[in-house]
Amino acid sequence: MSVETQKETLGFQTEVKQLLHLMIHSLYSNKEIFLRELISNASDAVDKLRFEALAKPELLEGGAELKIRVSFDKDAKTVTLEDNGIGMSREDAVTHLGTIAKSGTADFMKHLSGDQKKDSHLIGQFGVGFYSAFIVADKVDVFSRRAGLAASEGVHWSSKGEGEFEIATVEKADRGTRIVLHLKSGEDEFADGWRLRNIIKKYSDHIALPIELPKEVAAVEGEEKPAVEWETVNRASALWTRPRTEVKDEEYQEFYKHVAHDFENPLSWSHNKVEGKLEYTSLLYVPTRAPFDLYQREAPKGLKLYVQRVFVMDQAESFLPLYLRFIKGVVDSNDLSLNVSREILQKDPIIDSMKSALTKRVLDMLEKLAKNEPEQYKGFWKNFGQVMKEGPAEDFANKEKIAGLLRFASTQGDDGEQVVGLADYLARAKEGQDKIYYLTGETYAQVKNSPHLEVFRKKGIEVLLLTDRIDEWLMSYLNDFDGKSFVDVARGDLDLGNLDSEEDKKAAEEVAKSKEGLVERLKTALGESVAEVRVSHRLTDSPAILAIGEQDLGLQMRQILEASGQKVPDSKPIFEFNPAHPLIEKLDNEQSDERFGDLSHILFDQAALAAGDSLKDPAAYVRRLNKLLVELSV
Repeated sequence: MSVETQKETLGFQTEVKQLLHLMIHSLYSNKEIFLRELISNASDAVDKLRFEALAKPELLEGGAELKIRVSFDKDAKTVTLEDNGIGMSREDAVTHLGTIAKSGTADFMKHLSGDQKKDSHLIGQFGVGFYSAFIVADKVDVFSRRAGLAASEGVHWSSKGEGEFEIATVEKADRGTRIVLHLKSGEDEFADGWRLRNIIKKYSDHIALPIELPKEVAAVEGEEKPAVEWETVNRASALWTRPRTEVKDEEYQEFYKHVAHDFENPLSWSHNKVEGKLEYTSLLYVPTRAPFDLYQREAPKGLKLYVQRVFVMDQAESFLPLYLRFIKGVVDSNDLSLNVSREILQKDPIIDSMKSALTKRVLDMLEKLAKNEPEQYKGFWKNFGQVMKEGPAEDFANKEKIAGLLRFASTQGDDGEQVVGLADYLARAKEGQDKIYYLTGETYAQVKNSPHLEVFRKKGIEVLLLTDRIDEWLMSYLNDFDGKSFVDVARGDLDLGNLDSEEDKKAAEEVAKSKEGLVERLKTALGESVAEVRVSHRLTDSPAILAIGEQDLGLQMRQILEASGQKVPDSKPIFEFNPAHPLIEKLDNEQSDERFGDLSHILFDQAALAAGDSLKDPAAYVRRLNKLLVELSV
């Protein structure tokens, strides 16, 4: 054994300590996945070497036959996994094996519940596969040397998974990484060739390089122990290069877990080969659950990029728009140069063509899921809906397709679940309805009970209820769907078009004309607080509401701008009153200008509260209300 130098003991990152505690206490009911995770990491290391060696052939150090080897020792109760990939330096080992090197670790730990079944889902979303070794091992030794470094710069990392690890510099002749698992008592089943072979065939058959096991050769009595012969136990061909008819669903699912470092099966996938002007193969997956860093725009995202079967990049962001950043998978092109870089990717017209085609393929896959598996699509929307709502602003060419995939709550539901698609909404629209009506607000309870919906309830017209913070911004980019324009029921002067009879319109005009005097008195009383006062066509039960001007920002957008420190343009609401309401009738008959003014302001403030807005002068509202209560009690 080589002499170890510069030996030191270091502590794990706090998050790793907690993670190891979960692992060691049997987080996984399916222990055999440790081998899948370690093989997946080894495959990535070989891919990275293959790519770096394009520019620096010397990194191959004369050994261009890339492979992974798995062996075992029944007497020593060890399992060893070795690759001749890129390897690690001492600094790499401390960084990659001592921390969870991924954004959002604080969120990750916050979500751990202590429920083993639930927590196993969370771990998969954080790409921490190496630590799964401690499911079956009470000690793990890692020997590694980065390609290009001297043999004397090898590194030995060792830990018992108890909060700290040792690291030392050692001599290592070959590049790459060797991981030795010292099996726990009771885990001897994994020190067996038949067991390991079956695990590899089950989980890692898709790995695109040879995975070798020692070939069992019978010893002949009296002869020396024969040299170890190795045999490849997996197909060793890239799964995406095989015809779809030859690939089983289970193989697609296992390949997804390898590509996405996820522990759950994907929700859906699409495997496609394009030939003609462009030649490339894509295998795209929709995950079942959202990762914790979905809303961190700087988080790693994108597809694995291969060029003529050679791995180039782990997160190639240029092949899908940002709103589809949750999609995982592989794209393998014959048309790109092997020296491709991020800068070139962003400017290459071939990339633009591929991005357009891949985006449409993802949207088609989601349309198919929504149509054929509505319950599964409901789960997809719950996890990724807010990200999809970024689409209409970012992807004008596919705006109609994206709009068809959006889901909303509506007045026809009673639980606020976002399950209504625009096609379904139009299919059950009233005869003569040529608009899609919606209302935005902070909460479902607020919009569901909004006075703005009163006339729609009376006439049985469905209204979409939008309560996500992004919704008002989304609707500024959605003008129409299937030829029907969108109408915010709280904005401008409501016109129901053909849904109002000529008699209704004529009656409304007559009422408005008869209340011109009250309109003028209210304008005087409310003064600078309002942009306009008018008789409402929206109300049946409430005395008054505040409408938004056609060109003004709604409450959601104003709050977003304020929260980001941006200047909010000045705007005033439109005060609408219900002439048939008893309070308005009493107001109309009020002779005292002072009392008329107090009552007008109380109605204005109540309308602001009903709209979810805050009062500009709460003390004045309370003072006026108390004054009214005293008068009523006398």
